[in-house]
Amino acid sequence: MKKVYFLQTCDTCRRILKEVHTNGFERQEIKTHLITVAQLEQMHQLTKSYEALFNKRAKLYKAMDLKNQTLTEKDYKQLILEHYTFLKRPVFMVDDEIFVGNSKKVIEKLKEKIGN
Repeated sequence: MKKVYFLQTCDTCRRILKEVHTNGFERQEIKTHLITVAQLEQMHQLTKSYEALFNKRAKLYKAMDLKNQTLTEKDYKQLILEHYTFLKRPVFMVDDEIFVGNSKKVIEKLKEKIGN
């Protein structure tokens, strides 16, 4: 399975999608096609952590003052399901591996995996 979760309005996502050859990938724009519980649980099986999937750079994270709260894995899961902006993006799923976020290291590993 090859799938990417991204946000169309995110400049970084758009840049990475141009940089990485996504031919053969199922693409899901997370604002118009919200992530389901099953999809999030599938990501969690690969990361073993909802916090690893959580975007702490989201404006809403600061607006809700979440950095001054003690969040549990259950909280991270619920927040991601409630608002798409809390999913760290992009998320690439390739076979049984997951690549979360936009760091150079993550994108380089992804490119190696797909032979880019």
